[in-house]
Amino acid sequence: MSVYNERRDELERFEFQMGLERGRLAVTLDMLTDALVLVGQHGVYCQSARQPGKPAMDIQTIARLLEDSKELIHDVMDELRKARKI
Repeated sequence: MSVYNERRDELERFEFQMGLERGRLAVTLDMLTDALVLVGQHGVYCQSARQPGKPAMDIQTIARLLEDSKELIHDVMDELRKARKI
C-alpha cells in the first residue's frame, strides 16, 4: 500500500496546516520518530557484547542515522518556512 493511501488523513491535516511540502515533511518526521521508538525498543533486547548496557552497534548506527535524518528534514522545514515569509 502506498504511503499516500496509508497516511492519507495525516497528510491531509498537515498539508492543510503547513502547506504541501512542509506538511509532507512533518509526516515524514513523525514516521522517523515512530521508527526511532521501535529501534529503541529493539535496542533494549539486543545489547552490545563489547559495551554492556548499550544497544548493539548496528542498532546504535540505525538510531544515529534516523536522528540525523530528522535533523536535516527539520532544517529544510525551517528554510521553507523562512522562504514563505519573504
